[in-house]
Amino acid sequence: MISQDSIDGLKARLDIIDVVGGYIELKKAGVNFKAPCPFHDEKSPSFVVSPQKQIYHCFGCGAGGDSIKFVMEYEKLNYPEAIEKLAEQYNYTLDYSSNAPRQERSQLMDKLNEWYQGLLNQKATAQSYLKERGIFESSVERFGIGYAPSSPQTLDFIKKNMFTMNEAVELGVAGSEEGRSFARFIERITFPIHAPNGSIVGFGGRTITGHVAKYINSPQTRLFNKSRLLYAYHLAKESIYRQKEMIVTEGYLDVVMLHQAGFTQAVATLGTALTQEHLPLLRKGEPKITMAYDGDKAGRNAALKAARLLSTSGFTGGVVLFGEGLDPADMVKANDIEKLSNLLRSTQPFIEFVLDQSNAAYDLKDPKAKEQALHEGLGYLKTLSPLLQEEYKPYLASRLGISPSLVRLSRNDNREQTTPVPSSAYSDPWEMSLIKTVLEYPKTIDHILDFIDPSLLLYHPQEFALALQAKVDDPRLMAISIDSSIRAFEGDDAIRSELMTFLIQHYSRELKKVNSQISLSFEKKAFLIRTYREKITRLRRGELVPFEH
Repeated sequence: MISQDSIDGLKARLDIIDVVGGYIELKKAGVNFKAPCPFHDEKSPSFVVSPQKQIYHCFGCGAGGDSIKFVMEYEKLNYPEAIEKLAEQYNYTLDYSSNAPRQERSQLMDKLNEWYQGLLNQKATAQSYLKERGIFESSVERFGIGYAPSSPQTLDFIKKNMFTMNEAVELGVAGSEEGRSFARFIERITFPIHAPNGSIVGFGGRTITGHVAKYINSPQTRLFNKSRLLYAYHLAKESIYRQKEMIVTEGYLDVVMLHQAGFTQAVATLGTALTQEHLPLLRKGEPKITMAYDGDKAGRNAALKAARLLSTSGFTGGVVLFGEGLDPADMVKANDIEKLSNLLRSTQPFIEFVLDQSNAAYDLKDPKAKEQALHEGLGYLKTLSPLLQEEYKPYLASRLGISPSLVRLSRNDNREQTTPVPSSAYSDPWEMSLIKTVLEYPKTIDHILDFIDPSLLLYHPQEFALALQAKVDDPRLMAISIDSSIRAFEGDDAIRSELMTFLIQHYSRELKKVNSQISLSFEKKAFLIRTYREKITRLRRGELVPFEH
């Protein structure tokens, strides 16, 4: 029998739009989504899916339920079979009632966190650091902040409490190398990381001894996947659902201080960029998303990637960048709450932010550079819905200082969308063929990834990334798979030739872009020019050039 804790953990990971959308085409209808009911014949859609309530209901036949019930009805499965199918799709490991170690592992994380919290009271330097950052005692308690001591002390605690080293290694609180065991968190302030259901699945640690790695997180485990989790979501979710807003920051302390100042809808990514895997969690309750990032180069780049991902995935919200070396935590400490509140209310919408940041990389006084900026802007707009394409054509034109008539998208721009648009109606044929190649010939993935990355694609990077992850149930990939007009590249020679041609065009574009950028130093620009020229030369000689991150 599947344990109830395991079922609850799976449910916390599911998003009904993601689940149902993997089976039928859903269309936005106000705050909900609609579709013709898959359980009875009908002409007018009466099947409604609520992201906020995480349920579906058909007003025609009365069918309804949650994600698990939908899979049961659609796939004709019983309850355990539906649970197991969803667990497989979401790469979630189920525990069964006869599998006692789950309870032990849960106890290990809880007991270790309690011990860390008790040690914090004995470590003056750790307490001093938290006070210096402006963190109240109430926040320390609310977030379960603690202190990890030396490695031998932690290993001794694990053994004395009758937990095995295998369990500690499996949960990521200890490691083993060449027969030697060690604690992963040593002389660090600890921040417990919870799953959405509130169970502790990992830790983050901040050094107070000057270690070169200022912050570290638990490694990937059966319970901990940093690309699917958000720090403090279990504390913020009630406010997120009530206020219909989520603030996403880059650090633990930003979240702690924002909550301390009353912004209890704040969460943070776990030392990683926002990813496709975060989207189901972000979508719950349909909040407006505010990305609150540092204004330095790294923060801008992270915000740009996040804004691209969220805008092309249909989210509403915007970006605020903190300048002058400040961040949300600093502003709360300085008691600039009103200024912070105004900043968070005056975000720049995702689409405007992406277009402006893309244009900022070019010298728009140079006609050739302006042409490159236009090309990049058009590529981004084509990833949006036809309506948004039409709405933002004038914005792109005004930012570039050109006539709106020059912002040309597809010939379908102004066509009324009464039916779902096939993926090929506004797409790049070459990129679609590459994606279909990966779908039909998965053994080619490793070879292709040596030379190309989703970030290189202009129009379909998300679909390519999904194909690489074998997310074949995604509606976008299903559409590509069944579209007979899209041809896969067949054979190693054909793939090699197509990659060669694409990469020459890509690096030629990058070379032109570098030549027109004004924000690069002379040394950086010279290095990139040499690098791209060398790649193009090697490609023209018939040598595939490995992709470098």
